[in-house]
This record gives sequence, structure tokens and C-alpha cells, in this order.
Amino acid sequence: MTQDEALAILKTGASAFLTGEPGAGKTYTINRFVEYLRRHGLEPAITASTGIAATHIGGMTIHSWSGIGIKRDLSAYDLDAISQNKNAVKRITAPAVLIIDEISMLSAATLSMVDAVCREVRRDARPFGGLTVVLVGDFFQLPPVETKGSEQRAAQEIVYDDAPPAPRFAFGSAAWDALDPLICYLTEQHRQSDEPFLEFLNAVRSGTHGEQHLALLRTRYASRPAPGVTQLYSRNANVDALNDRALGALAGDRRAFSMTSAGPANLVAALVRGCLSPETLVLKEGARVMFTKNDAAMHRYANGTLGEVAGFADGSGYPIVRTHDGATIVAEPDEWRLEEGGRVLASIRQVPLRLAWAMTVHKSQGMSLDAAHMDLSDVFEYGQGYVALSRVRSLEGLSLAGLNKRALEVHPEILAADAAFRERSDAAAEQFAALDPAELATLHENFLRAAGGSLKEIAYAPSAEPRPKQKPGATFDATRALINEQRGIAEMAKARGLTEGTIIGHVEKLLGEGKITRADIEYLKPEAKRFGKMKTALEGIAKSRGGEMPLGAAKSKLGSSYSFDDIRLARIFL
Repeated sequence: MTQDEALAILKTGASAFLTGEPGAGKTYTINRFVEYLRRHGLEPAITASTGIAATHIGGMTIHSWSGIGIKRDLSAYDLDAISQNKNAVKRITAPAVLIIDEISMLSAATLSMVDAVCREVRRDARPFGGLTVVLVGDFFQLPPVETKGSEQRAAQEIVYDDAPPAPRFAFGSAAWDALDPLICYLTEQHRQSDEPFLEFLNAVRSGTHGEQHLALLRTRYASRPAPGVTQLYSRNANVDALNDRALGALAGDRRAFSMTSAGPANLVAALVRGCLSPETLVLKEGARVMFTKNDAAMHRYANGTLGEVAGFADGSGYPIVRTHDGATIVAEPDEWRLEEGGRVLASIRQVPLRLAWAMTVHKSQGMSLDAAHMDLSDVFEYGQGYVALSRVRSLEGLSLAGLNKRALEVHPEILAADAAFRERSDAAAEQFAALDPAELATLHENFLRAAGGSLKEIAYAPSAEPRPKQKPGATFDATRALINEQRGIAEMAKARGLTEGTIIGHVEKLLGEGKITRADIEYLKPEAKRFGKMKTALEGIAKSRGGEMPLGAAKSKLGSSYSFDDIRLARIFL
């Protein structure tokens, strides 16, 4: 599937899994989709499975966005606590589209927890509470980190010896099955143009590499890297030691560049953790460096561009970098942002460089390198070797010090899943290619209408200033004024730019504080027959639960004809 075909599918509002080989343009395609949404007045929730990936896309981790944090499982108490957290509710109910990048590193259990939170908070029993979900990534790359000896795994091994192991990968989760995303498998290649090397990578990816491929790698063996070539290692200790030693060996004075920040401390900390540039960047003339961000304004460099510090600019003192292709660039500070709802929540500024004598395979994921020297003799995880090898653009740029058996292995479960993904992607491409262009355009327009977007394009620029805070109680007073006009729930939600669930929450609060009476909202009472059924269900549950009326229990009893918002509104009158 081409990038344009995938984008056309995404614009219909269908939930999808966007995948493809390294260099196929997954990030480029999803960025085009985000731009499209914003031009039509829709702000998606942009998340990723790791802090580094989240920083690359200007979003937050899916763990922070959903409110699950570091939890390994969710109790009813946890779900209730998240659903009472105003910030979490605002994040989860506001968007129509949720994007999760680097899905390969998100476990099946975590994806299911995110699904449960979205259903609970959005009061919608559909997968992910009715959100359009776009999952992005490549399962041949780094897998989820498994914590050995977890209580859940131990319990399963002890109590359920004959049960199948819990799924590890996101595509094995019940949440993935329920979502049933369309598969958009990108097949274009924009990183590697070296045909023999590309054929080798495809052989590793398909599990069909043989002696001829090993012979190809032997031609790239070298005990030491050539001058100016970055080294990739599996472990942080090797990287830190090599970079510190190399910088110390250079003559000349050290120059330090400190990161600056704006925003709440916890959000700034998340940006710092995900930023490839350090909080204090120490350089010398002659230091080997790598750019850690794309130059969005002038396109002079990209994330992964290598070079050497040729000096420091007069006046500003910023490093002058001579790249490997001969360009000379003054590396001025750039900004990493955490955005939500078109507003910048936090930001950091730093010179977009890092020392590049060495880096970990993990931090190289997503980069394109002209050349790299790697020692894969210490690889310990499926996918690590493939990620490292696929960073370089050509066989000529590869320098290999060592290799173990695991380095060329891919997970057998992923091999089987990948074949199915390709078949489903081909079927989706054929299905959408058969649509009349006018019919496809109608699908695009229908999604924009349903999501509350604008059919006409509008200018988009994230606000760098915090939105003015309303006075305490002002938002509830605005809802009370609409109640006085006897506006309906849907009408109030539209007028306030809020969800119907949020408006019902306002009604509950106003009633609880005595600012309105039940007589004031009698006009909002559900139709008698439906109200009677909900009343019977809620009161029956209350008798067995000491007066409590949990919405989930009532929803299970009443079925799909009654939404969480319906039941919550009925509960107000009891």
C-alpha cells in the first residue's frame, strides 16, 4: 500500500494499524494525517508507547494520557479513580482520534487497560469508548519489555499450569480484536536504496536468511569503526563510557549548553526523559555529534544527521557543525513541546545535538544513519539486531564488529502475524481502490461531520500561551444559565463545546451543591418507559450493594440500548 492510499483510508475515520518496514514512511504518513485533522479543526490525542517516541511526535506516553501510569493491572477502584480525575477525563473525552505510536513496544495487557479506561471514562461500551484509534509501528522492531517474576505471571504459572501463556504483543490482546483495525501496510521504501542490502533486510524480516546473507555480512566485518562513524551498542554502559572517554581525549576547552524549560515540573520531566539531547550538553571542538531533531523550518538536517563540531559561533557561542555531506550549520537551540488540544502544556529548549561516538540500539530506533559501526555479539532480545541493521541506508555504511545468533532472529509469533497483516492490507487497498472518488470524498466528509470538524480548511497554529483560567465555579454557572433556559443535554453540550457526559456531571454537581433543584431539571428526565426500566435496574442493584448504584453494573443489566450517559442521567432522579 502506498502512503497516499493509507492516508485516504485514515481520512475516513476508520480505526487502523499503520505499519511497514523501516523507511517506509510511517511517521511521514501519520504526520500528514495529523496535519489534515488540524486543518479541519480536530485535535487528535497523540501518544506513544515510550518517552523517546512521544518526544519525537510532540505527544505524551499512552500511560500518562490514559492515567494508568506504571500499573500492570486495573481494579474497579483504579478505574473509578481515573474516571474521577478531571484532567484525565478532559484528555480522554475531548478528542475523536487517538494515535498510539511505536505500538510494538506496548504490551497486550497495557493496550487492554487503555481500552478499559477509555470505555469507562467516555461512558461508551464500544472499543476504546468509540474513539477512532490509529496504531502505528512495526512489530519486527523492539518488543515490549517483559518484567520477569511479576505477580500476575507467577500466579498464572502456579495456578494455571495448563493454560496458554498470556499474550505479549498488542495484536494478541482482546482490545485489538474488539477494535479490529484496518491494516495499512506501507510497501514503499524511502531509506534503503541499496538492492542487495534491502534484500538481506527482507530476508531477516521474513526469517529466510541463509548462508549467502551471512557471507554478505562478513564483507562488512571490521574490528574498529572508520573515523566519524557512530557505534551502536545494546547496553547504556558501553555507550556512556565510550562517549565520555572520547570527549576527554580531545584537546581544547569544554563548552556547556544547558536546557531551559517552561511548564509544570512533571510534564517537563517527561519531555527531558524522552529527549535525545542531554540536559547539559558538553562539547569540544572536534567532538563527534548527531542532530536529535528534524529541522522543520529550513530542512538543513534530520534526526540522525552526523557531523563534527568545527568550532563555536562568534557572539552566540553556539556550536558550528560540519556534517558528513560537507554542509556547515550553526546548531541553534530548538524546542520540544508537549501539546494537547492545540495548546502547549510544557516545552524544553536545547541545542539539538548529542555526542555520537556511540548510542544504544534502543535510542537509534526511528533514525536513518549514513553509516554505523555495531557490535551485535551482545544482542539479547528479538528485533534488536534488525533495528540496528536497518538504521543504515546502505551496505557500504555498515561496519560490523560482532554478531550472535539472536541478532538475526525475529519472533516466530510476529512472522505469522506479519503474513496476515500483509494479506489484510492488500484486501483493504483493493476495497478502497474500487470506491468511486466521489464516494470516498463523502466518507471523508462524513467523518469530519461526525467528529465535529470543519469541512473547510482552517489555519492551525498551537497556542504557546496557557488558556486563561476561568474563575472557580464559572463553568458550572454557565451550565446553570442554560438549564434556566431549559436547554437539552445535547444542546448544552454543543453550546459549551463539551461532551454530554461532562454536562451531566455539571448537573450532578449543581444539584449536590443545592444550586438547582430537581424541579429545575424535571424537563431533562428520560422518557417514562425508559426511565422506568433504568429505575428498576438501579434500585435492584442498590438493594444488593448497600445503596450503591454503579453504572457498570447497571449497563451490564440493561444492555446496549442504554448508554452510560442515559443511566447516569436517570440516576440523578433517584
